[in-house]
Amino acid sequence: MAVDGSTDVIIVGLGTCGEDVALRLLAAGLEVVGIEPRLIGGECPFFACLPTKSMVRSANLVAEARRADGLVGRVKVEPDWPLIAARIRSEITGGWDDSNGVARFEGRGGTFVRGRGHLTGPRTVAAGDQEFTARRGVVIATGSQPAIPPIPGLGSVPYWTTRDAVQAEQLPQSLIVLGGGAVGCELGQVFARFGVTVTIVEAADRVLPGEEPIASELVAAALADDGITIRAGQRAVSVAANGPAVVVDLDDGTHLTAERLLVAVGRSVDVSALGAAAAGLDVSSGFVAVDDHLRAADGVWAMGDVTGKGLLTHVALYQASIVVADILGRDPRPADYRALPRATFTDPEVASVGVTEVEARQLGIGVTVTTKDMAATFRGWLHRTGNQGATKLVVDRTSGILIGATVVGPHAGEVLGMLQAAVHLRTPLEELVGMMYAFPTFVGGVGEALGAYGLGIVRVLDPDADPLFSD
Repeated sequence: MAVDGSTDVIIVGLGTCGEDVALRLLAAGLEVVGIEPRLIGGECPFFACLPTKSMVRSANLVAEARRADGLVGRVKVEPDWPLIAARIRSEITGGWDDSNGVARFEGRGGTFVRGRGHLTGPRTVAAGDQEFTARRGVVIATGSQPAIPPIPGLGSVPYWTTRDAVQAEQLPQSLIVLGGGAVGCELGQVFARFGVTVTIVEAADRVLPGEEPIASELVAAALADDGITIRAGQRAVSVAANGPAVVVDLDDGTHLTAERLLVAVGRSVDVSALGAAAAGLDVSSGFVAVDDHLRAADGVWAMGDVTGKGLLTHVALYQASIVVADILGRDPRPADYRALPRATFTDPEVASVGVTEVEARQLGIGVTVTTKDMAATFRGWLHRTGNQGATKLVVDRTSGILIGATVVGPHAGEVLGMLQAAVHLRTPLEELVGMMYAFPTFVGGVGEALGAYGLGIVRVLDPDADPLFSD
């Protein structure tokens, strides 16, 4: 970086995608200034993806051991949360210390600034008492934070967000979870499997409201099997402390009491302090508006949660590749979110891509739909794990192309891979039916849902010929 504060690229926010772009641009020989007020790497390695999936892995081992009865004999499991907490602290997050990330960034030639950056002009950024000017451009990757709903009394109790939950060294006896989305269901199930009495409150009429109804039904049944109480279709209207306990009042007059409250109602993005007007950014939607090359203005790119295009780590990293290519003049492909995958790591897992049946119909697309109970597939029947799952496929009736898919069951996120490729590549259904599927596998269950084993292409393409299909 020049003594006058000029550099090639300024990156405001070194979360997962910000750090990725920074390291790639440094490798390409550019000068980079990176500004981050919290931890390099962001939520994913420290508070979200990695620690929570480590927790999920441990909780699933508890459940699997208990399922051994009747399959291999009796297995006694004594869950030890302090053991899990110590592993998260030492192995997964490194004690929530980003010194290795800072050393990696600076060791490759980057200039790191610990602080909150804001735009002061089209290509200028201030952080504290320093101001920097970008020769090539500015990249905004300021991420998001746990959303806190405006519930009366919430600020008067020591509630948890995901950031607190993953740092817990001891678990409460009881827990109320506000939010039945992916995070609320994942963490609620984890804590229930470690002996916590859990109640999930979800304002929508079902948990995982953004997924297919069959996914919600299967996950709700699994959560109930873990002893979790679900209060769907109800809203929290007030929160108060009652000694060491927390009391949550619902809109139907119910009073819920627990030792701890976890707020997991989603993520929020704050663009108010970016200095958007100084660089001519459009933030009227609450996000930074970008084109299909992630350009927010001349010389300014935005990526990750701040763009509102999915609020998922893999979306941010996908966008990062486009930004790097555009900055380096490599003519990137435009962003395409048609095959955006989603995965919820409950047990059973839920993985989906493309549009749901309801979304397709709202778009005016005539669809053919099939749903296959996983327990009725060969691998599902062999696996024998209670609420096993299902595969649901949504096909554009006119084109015969798969436009949406949901898999619920063991390793659903891995099974989704072939379906995501099919949606992305606009693969005709007859090609999927004509494929060979390894037997007996969970992926082979997709073939069974398609009717690939002996039913033939004609039956699959004709919804009137197979009772599995409906419109």
